Amino acid sequence: MMRVLMLGGGAIGREVLRHVAGDRSLRITHVMELAVAREALQRTLGDGIKVISSLDELEGKPDLVLECAGHGAVKAHVPLLLRRGIDVLLVSVGSLADPGLPEALAEAAGAGGAQLTLVSGAIAGIDAIAAAKVGGLDEVIYTGRKPPLGWLDSPAEKVCDLRSLRAATVIFDGSAGEAARLYPKNANVAATVSLAGLGLEATRATLIADPAITRNIHHVQARGVFGELEITISGRPLPDNPKTSALAAYSAVRALRNRVAAVCI
Repeated sequence: MMRVLMLGGGAIGREVLRHVAGDRSLRITHVMELAVAREALQRTLGDGIKVISSLDELEGKPDLVLECAGHGAVKAHVPLLLRRGIDVLLVSVGSLADPGLPEALAEAAGAGGAQLTLVSGAIAGIDAIAAAKVGGLDEVIYTGRKPPLGWLDSPAEKVCDLRSLRAATVIFDGSAGEAARLYPKNANVAATVSLAGLGLEATRATLIADPAITRNIHHVQARGVFGELEITISGRPLPDNPKTSALAAYSAVRALRNRVAAVCI
């Protein structure tokens, strides 16, 4: 059985735990959470999973780490885990927009003989974009559209009054890298799409607050030697977090199960 350490016990983490409970091939043995939330989370999870707030508290070496704790946790913990030779599945892909972090993670993985896998998250077609890159990509455009409240606690609040918005409003138009840096809790998809294809700075991203919708809508266009690709996903957000699509949690579950499956896709 594969033993998994999960970084983060928030909305995505709780959804992952719900889906892998009772799985005979893998088990989440530890969840790492901030000290202030540790006691409450431990009560929620019971005795079967140990909640820790430091890597020093680990009992044994996990076989795999699933990161779903946010950008700060990526910088603080993932390089050390990779150096220890532990493979990591990364949900917070937008963190790779931070200058120098991708190189630091790659160096740590090389030093430890470990692998960092970027989880596809809330968007489809990442495999196709990555494959198209082999032949040559000319253009990749990402558009993210969410209900106004999905942009709370972000720079969008300086652009418009999100609580009283009556018409769709562009809150960002620029590179995917800048979108990920400015909207770290909202733009993981922009970062994932760009890293699969033309890169953070060469991929265009537009973010929109739209009061006429109730779901998170992701739209990707790509053009290159392969032809043309267009994908739209209208995803329901997680009940506990309107900023996060449920598909992001499901993709993390899929990534975990692929690590133990006899046949994976």
